[in-house]
Amino acid sequence: MDRMPNQDEHNSATAPPIDGYVFRAIADCTYDWEGWHQPDGKLLWVNAAVERITGYSPSECLAMEDYPLPLVADEDRDKVAEVLRDAIAGGSGNHVEFQVARRDGQERWAAVSWQPMYDHSKRHRGFRASARDVTERRQLREELRLHNQHLEQLVQERTAKIAQLEEQRLKMEKLAALGQMAAGVAHEVNNPLAGIRNAFTLFKNNLSPDDEDYGLLELIDSEIERISSITHQMYQLYRPSQQSPRLFDLCRTVADVVLLAEPLAKETDVRITVETGGCVADEQLGPTEVILREGELKQVLLNVLRNAIQASPPGGNVVVRVSTTRAEACVLLMDEGGGVSEATSARLFEPFFSTKTETREGMGLGLPVSRSLTEAMGGTISLRNQKTAGACATVTVPRRGVAGHE
Repeated sequence: MDRMPNQDEHNSATAPPIDGYVFRAIADCTYDWEGWHQPDGKLLWVNAAVERITGYSPSECLAMEDYPLPLVADEDRDKVAEVLRDAIAGGSGNHVEFQVARRDGQERWAAVSWQPMYDHSKRHRGFRASARDVTERRQLREELRLHNQHLEQLVQERTAKIAQLEEQRLKMEKLAALGQMAAGVAHEVNNPLAGIRNAFTLFKNNLSPDDEDYGLLELIDSEIERISSITHQMYQLYRPSQQSPRLFDLCRTVADVVLLAEPLAKETDVRITVETGGCVADEQLGPTEVILREGELKQVLLNVLRNAIQASPPGGNVVVRVSTTRAEACVLLMDEGGGVSEATSARLFEPFFSTKTETREGMGLGLPVSRSLTEAMGGTISLRNQKTAGACATVTVPRRGVAGHE
């Protein structure tokens, strides 16, 4: 029986001989940008893919004195020059990215790898370099980086928001406890105060206005009234509102508030100017109409207006500006005083914190009560310094209240 040829014999008998032309044909058809170099780095051959990636033909590349540096963007030429030095020294490397200096100016990126070449006698014959177009990969990587950066920013914002909400929760718990205590104290004070007032009224009625001490009675009466006002404010730190929202004109309410504040304004020689502008009507409400708890909003505006008057110098002017959008109503109250310091502004809405301790004009309850009433209507109240002089208080409320607040 004849002997069967083994696998090696079969391959050598059937496979065609492979010469340099076949290797070059394979390299020419390679999708990546291929180049062969002499040991000193001079270019021997480059395939047609170089024109697709750079816009320069193989013949143009062969004519370049310092190939491939003219095909590299200026900012990356030092990097590629270092790759050439390593390749000439017999080194190898993989995936070094650089920006391509295309003929048409289009931005493209490539990654080069290089290996030394040796013949059968282990003699160094130069090196080959292969550059792959990585523009799309780099764009995806940049998009991923920006996406991660955006996610990190969202996480930071959410973390800060959670911290802010936690701080606000603790503050609200503290205020609720303080308000409950204040309401309890006010209740305990109010009962004996009513008895003192009734007894004092009987005592006062039995004295003649011509009595030499009658003026002291007027002083006692005013102090009793001041204590009553303080207990009333302490109640409002905690007691839920008993009022119902109703339709009213905000400008008319502001006019009533200004009328109530006029005696204080005349006493301190301060003018009050009311401005209306930028008001918007809709199909149900007029330009300055709102549906809110009028009594509470009036109290808020009166508290803030009194503060603005007291902060203004003699001869100063307090501007009350009313504006509306379809959703909100806004009242700005601007004074010409000295403004508020950063340390003071951080505590203005704390109960019993007052800047009027020397004059005994307040107990530090006006602004906390005002904020409590405003937030109960679904609004906000803030205070900031103006660019020129003085402070500006901003009271913003929804024109129709907010579900859950009514």
